[in-house]
Amino acid sequence: MHRAQFAYDLPERLIAQKPLAERSASRLLHLDGASARCCHRRFTDLPELLTSRDLLVFNDTRVLPARLYGAKETGGRVEILIERLTGPRTALAHIRASKTPKPGARIAVAGRGAAAGEAGLSVEGRDGDLFVLRGDEPLGPLLARVGRVPLPPYIEREDDKDDRERYQTVYASRDGAVAAPTAGLHFDESLLGVLDRRGVQRCYVTLHVGAGTFQPVRTDDIRDHVMHAEYFEVGEAACAAVAAARGRGGRVVAVGTTAVRSLETAAAGGALAPCVGDTRLFIYPGYKFQCVDAMITNFHLPESTLLMLVSAFSGRDAILAAYREAVAQSYRFFSYGDAMLLTPAPGARG
Repeated sequence: MHRAQFAYDLPERLIAQKPLAERSASRLLHLDGASARCCHRRFTDLPELLTSRDLLVFNDTRVLPARLYGAKETGGRVEILIERLTGPRTALAHIRASKTPKPGARIAVAGRGAAAGEAGLSVEGRDGDLFVLRGDEPLGPLLARVGRVPLPPYIEREDDKDDRERYQTVYASRDGAVAAPTAGLHFDESLLGVLDRRGVQRCYVTLHVGAGTFQPVRTDDIRDHVMHAEYFEVGEAACAAVAAARGRGGRVVAVGTTAVRSLETAAAGGALAPCVGDTRLFIYPGYKFQCVDAMITNFHLPESTLLMLVSAFSGRDAILAAYREAVAQSYRFFSYGDAMLLTPAPGARG
């Protein structure tokens, strides 16, 4: 299967550069994978599309203010994107600079305004394409003080104070992501309250989204693509909630592709079981889903691994037709854009 089979045309004007004033005010394109039919809804209609037997599975990761700007001792400018915290003072990171910093190099980073102050980092070495960094102080407080919101590359503006809240789900609780699980951005406390009153159950998994989520597929044959690793956890409580949903005849509805990949990795043995570690699961057409019965997701980039994932679930032709319909109807795309509710195509479930 070739990368070009997942291309589509998208006018730049439809790439959302800012969030809507209200989280749940977005549109919802409901794609029935069995019939390939689309229905145009509002995200606030979601409770009507679920039942009290269903289970929503959320990713509770929290986005770090992981982008840093600074300078080397030589004066050269540096941009740092933390990929993963590996200890209280250590991290793996991407670094953009005119000259690659060598082990032992010192980098001074500063936040906005005099009150943010400065902080120091040292380059300890390399780990593949990533740099090993050590902070002069614990990195959690350092990032909180001088870090910037790591907006995706297709948002063509500087982050602002509103992004600190809006590029974060309202239920985020576990620090570690450098990109938001964007399907969850549409949920606000009011909508969660409506779902609670309707008896829709929920549980949480964790997947710390890495910067690799924005990396393009560079191989023509998608089977040759090497997926980036991301840390995830599926705990006993989530496994019990899924079993209970199955027992009452409900659906497991994953909120976002990160929840999908977490559940499917933990169910790789044929039955869902608690699981902790790194996942490199690459889902593309032909994959048989073991755990997920429906998913909520945003619109994804052309030729991306996430577009391949949703194509595996609802069918490539149906997804691309739905995307053409979304373009025709001027839906808003990508992280701050609108959402989809997907159900599986025949044969997608294992």
